Amino acid sequence: MYELHDRVLMKKPHACGTNDWEIIRLGMDIKIRCTGCGHIVMMPRREFDKKMKKVLVKADANQ
Repeated sequence: MYELHDRVLMKKPHACGTNDWEIIRLGMDIKIRCTGCGHIVMMPRREFDKKMKKVLVKADANQ
């Protein structure tokens, strides 16, 4: 589904105007970084699953 360093599209845009985020930590909680302004947010996996729309770029494509 999603892995570390994948870029994901969230349902609602961030305050900076982008809804493109990079996953930087996986576990019970998921930490994501806004690709627009660099803001970091940590949320429970269940909440993340509800708010995520789709995976834009898989991690292996970035390397």
